[in-house]
Amino acid sequence: MPTREEVMKALEVVKDPELHINVVDLGLVYDVQIDGGKVFVAMSLTTPACPIGPMITQQAEAVLRSLPGVEDVHVELVWDPPWTPDMMSDRLKKARQMGLL
Repeated sequence: MPTREEVMKALEVVKDPELHINVVDLGLVYDVQIDGGKVFVAMSLTTPACPIGPMITQQAEAVLRSLPGVEDVHVELVWDPPWTPDMMSDRLKKARQMGLL
């Protein structure tokens, strides 16, 4: 059974293909629940109209299925609360302030 930290670390390989930044640093992962070998992730996208949502969801599911002890994965896209740049990691916020993003 993976830990929450292992799930979050694994999700760092899933990147928004337009921004080239991982979903964890973007603040798109809202919740992680683990019940035995079952992993549930609630995540969002930068906008509900994002056409790459299914691709990001599939990538997240695939990377989580590869974790030892994971038997089932469910990734749900949620829109409440709506994503804002304030949800980004501190590192990304600093890069944004410096004009790097």
